[in-house]
Amino acid sequence: MPIKIPDGLPAQEVLENEHIFVMTEFRALHQDIRPLKIGVLNLMPTKITTETQILRSLSNTPLQIEVEFIGTSTYIGKNTPQSHLSAFYKNFDDIKDRNFDGFIITGAPVEQMDFEDVDYWEELCHIMDWTTEHVHSTLHICWGAQAALYHFYKIPKYPLERKMSGVFNHRLLTPKARLFHGFDSEFYAPHSRHTEIRAEDVLKVPDLKLMAVSDEAGVYAVGNLDGSRFFVMGHSEYDAETLDTEYRRDLGKDLDPDIPRHYYPDDDPSKAPVLRWRAHSTLLYTNWLNYYVYQTTPFDISRQIK
Repeated sequence: MPIKIPDGLPAQEVLENEHIFVMTEFRALHQDIRPLKIGVLNLMPTKITTETQILRSLSNTPLQIEVEFIGTSTYIGKNTPQSHLSAFYKNFDDIKDRNFDGFIITGAPVEQMDFEDVDYWEELCHIMDWTTEHVHSTLHICWGAQAALYHFYKIPKYPLERKMSGVFNHRLLTPKARLFHGFDSEFYAPHSRHTEIRAEDVLKVPDLKLMAVSDEAGVYAVGNLDGSRFFVMGHSEYDAETLDTEYRRDLGKDLDPDIPRHYYPDDDPSKAPVLRWRAHSTLLYTNWLNYYVYQTTPFDISRQIK
């Protein structure tokens, strides 16, 4: 089944060229199916790129999914045309009285700031609190995961001496968890961040389980006990070229970036990077949708979610 997206969203052409079945609002109106309602709070500056990455990650499922993009009202990014935001994004006030089957909160390039110093921190905290009553299961990514762990559980983030950038090997600590159904014992995922959370802090919280880690990159996945919140520190949704784009951007800014680890063949940036995380990325999102959203969400989501 397809992903239902707004008419004219730029991601449509990219996804259709990859043979991903997308359905516009016009066509969806003629189907008598209750799609899963998925909200995406997109905090990334390159919103159009992130939209495509998230939609691609959600696409490999027989479920029909209706995706809505949400932005913050207290901070408006400058990297996306206002016309795009006006056409395809809602503010929190537009959706605060509704319920969603699933919700995704992305990362953001603000991790070197204290949480409270982020322009939209108060608004984000309000949205995260809202998800506890209006969303069946929420998936937090990278800084979005760090922010939620800090907000709900007071787990701090720690600065890294050098940016964690590359594609790292991970191992499962909860291999029977449904989030990892079909995973190999080891899998790869990209990381791109300047801060980390630490396993020992997660293990102190009775409501949390440490689910997957990397010897080099540290904590990868954390979940709460009832499956209503997941926190993923990596960027499984990244395209093959995303780390390369970030690396060359930072070179151009004279930031002296390290070459992303285990990314280019022979660690040579002149060679095309190898994509080796897409299969597990697809499984991660598909399993979240199937086991933690579709199979347990109420059919009538106009009722209270929790």
